[in-house]
Amino acid sequence: MAKKKQKVGSNTIALNKRARHDYFIEEEIEAGLSLQGWEVKSMRAGKANLSDSYVIFNNGEAFLFGATIQPLNVASTHIVCDPTRTRKLLLNQRELDSLFGKTNRDGYTLVALSLYWKNAWAKVKIGVAKGKKQYDKREDIKEREWKMQKDRIMKNAHRG
Repeated sequence: MAKKKQKVGSNTIALNKRARHDYFIEEEIEAGLSLQGWEVKSMRAGKANLSDSYVIFNNGEAFLFGATIQPLNVASTHIVCDPTRTRKLLLNQRELDSLFGKTNRDGYTLVALSLYWKNAWAKVKIGVAKGKKQYDKREDIKEREWKMQKDRIMKNAHRG
């Protein structure tokens, strides 16, 4: 039996880099997405954007709001393509109850962190997040710059 060769490269479709800058991520959860055919084709072409997207609850279900998937030019003419439509998240009831409780009681928000392929399925990584203040963001920048400076010093010291 011949094994299928794994594709070299990343399975990531889109990242939300601002989420880690604007929020403290407490917990990460993987969720499936309910998509239409044209959305899957567009995601395979890399035309997805997660910036400013978050999760809302409606009638006990979770939905991804604010994510943009641009339709391809060759999309079907008999389907109306809405790039910013609200997409249903596929989570089990225990996960939904847990997330709903955290957002309502504890003041957390749910932010989409990344969109990726897992086998043939499109998955979205949801972060249970708490907002950062301006001074927290400055502190993170300071730490990152110090780490880069420290690495540079150590690299030059080892050359000596």
